[in-house]
Amino acid sequence: MPAPEQLTFEEVRARAYAVHDGYRRVQQDQAGRPWTVAETVLGFVGDVGDLAKLVMAEQGLRSADTDVRERVEHELSDCLWSVIVLARLLDVDLERAFVRTMRELAAKVAAER
Repeated sequence: MPAPEQLTFEEVRARAYAVHDGYRRVQQDQAGRPWTVAETVLGFVGDVGDLAKLVMAEQGLRSADTDVRERVEHELSDCLWSVIVLARLLDVDLERAFVRTMRELAAKVAAER
């Protein structure tokens, strides 16, 4: 198996945006308009629900197909894509917000020790 492609966050974001732009064109063609932010959130919630079911299957709490691991990886990637797209739609600087939030969480964890 070849080594996985290594991407910077900017490259990940650029790929997510390109796919999002493609979906917006498909949505325009099919529904006459792209999804709203609220509809995009609902799509994300659906992906999280799919992920939850697959994790339960991987943990032996639900019946499972043989390719559960690959499907978990797919759903995690779908969720990441949705978060990146939602940040774009909501004009959130995800990198800056992530750094700030991790700093806050690290301080909280340190205070609880």
